[in-house]
Amino acid sequence: MRVLMLGWEFPPYISGGLGTACYGLTRALDAAGHEITFVLPRPVDASHASHVKLISPEPPSAAPRPASPPGAAPVPPPSEPPPPIDPGEAARGQVDEQDARDAAERTVFEKMRILDLGVRAPSVYGDVAGPESQPPALEAEIARRELSLEREPRPGGAPLPPAGREGPVREALRAAGVDAAAAGIEGEALTREGDEYSGDATEIAARYAGLVLSRCRHEPFDVVHAHDWMTYPAGLAIARITGKPLVAHIHSTEFDRSGVHVNQAIYDIERRGMHGATRVIAVSYLTRSTCLSRYGLEPDKVKVVYNGVEWAQPEASLDRVRSRDKIVLFLGRITMQKGPEYFIAAARRVLEKMDNVKFIVAGSGDLARRMIELAAESGIGHKVLFTGFLRGDDVSRVFQMADLYVMPSVSEPFGIAPLEAMCHDTPVLISKQSGVSEVLSHALKVDFWDTDEMANKILAVLRHPPLSQMLREHGAFEVRGLTWEGAATRCAAVYEEAVAASRRAAV
Repeated sequence: MRVLMLGWEFPPYISGGLGTACYGLTRALDAAGHEITFVLPRPVDASHASHVKLISPEPPSAAPRPASPPGAAPVPPPSEPPPPIDPGEAARGQVDEQDARDAAERTVFEKMRILDLGVRAPSVYGDVAGPESQPPALEAEIARRELSLEREPRPGGAPLPPAGREGPVREALRAAGVDAAAAGIEGEALTREGDEYSGDATEIAARYAGLVLSRCRHEPFDVVHAHDWMTYPAGLAIARITGKPLVAHIHSTEFDRSGVHVNQAIYDIERRGMHGATRVIAVSYLTRSTCLSRYGLEPDKVKVVYNGVEWAQPEASLDRVRSRDKIVLFLGRITMQKGPEYFIAAARRVLEKMDNVKFIVAGSGDLARRMIELAAESGIGHKVLFTGFLRGDDVSRVFQMADLYVMPSVSEPFGIAPLEAMCHDTPVLISKQSGVSEVLSHALKVDFWDTDEMANKILAVLRHPPLSQMLREHGAFEVRGLTWEGAATRCAAVYEEAVAASRRAAV
């Protein structure tokens, strides 16, 4: 199967579980023989993408390479790929870009390449900082591209759909809910140094859609796979103009990120993407339920594919740290969705009954400062350590230091971090409001708001070594069955179903 995959994160650019999921899934799909073209919205230096076949605007310091004809394989960069390094160097939480670059994965993918559109990617949590920049001669470029598209056959020789007076590009963008003037179409000037987009995430998603239409219409593929809402306009547009089916992958919804105070524009994009897709993949039955109840999808359309985890035995040099104090760990983005305030509240209750406990909060986010203040106001500031962002061996080390990992998420579509903790031989306590709770039997579970019960279960693990040992042994065995290979097999089945449904609809 040839897959055009649209994603906002991929190593070395990772700001959370989405990038980790994209990496694990594409690697497993690649190993299974599927051909993946991954479309990123930002420049990727060839030295950071030696594991893929790269199509990218040249970095300013590089000599230009000859252009490839439409549909042909790109000319490979002349330099030799750098040696492999540990993929665990990719960051969790909001990351520093240069640190993430240093952590680039080098594993070779045989059938995968990255198509880079050269767009500056926005933060999920705020606007993009940078100079204002607009595509030159926008209307003329759109018109020129439309005339070109109208004269060209689609992949496989299929005729273009009727476009009326708008032209296929404008019609596809309009159907995807994107104004052509907001989207723009890539011109030569957009690949030169200093050309960056600025604006909020919805604006950049619209521009990404325009560029995907411009750059990907010659790419051979059987199905479009779009990850999360920022890629849905692009997925809808390219699917419409090529006649290929769209699979929308739901890693999170606006209700997970914002609770009941949703951003209406983002909700509208999510709803349009889900309804416009041929099939929808949800990362859990919890997320599937949200898709059905909040977005009005038909049950048969939404398939559940659980995330996996990359099992890696911790390095021998990273021996489990022993100390007099017990260690309880929170690792993740410090945001409303992750429930850090409930972790602090449970910590206060634990310390009322057990003094030799330290609590580590690892990560960064918009609530980090407030959590530091909350710990101080609760009188436990000296017992709570805020580490900030961690990566690589530091992540492995903090997992191995911990006697218990706690994920008190308010709404967690899945949650990969508990699986990673179990891979590091660390027992976990997770909220019942998480997708991962559906697949873990050997984990303690609690309602995120029940901080008294959360504290009781933390104390049970810290005070009773047999319980801790049982969770470690059975958890390690259980997590080995949650693989990206299994997720890739199920995704491939969804692709086949989407292609078959698309062909039936075309008859």
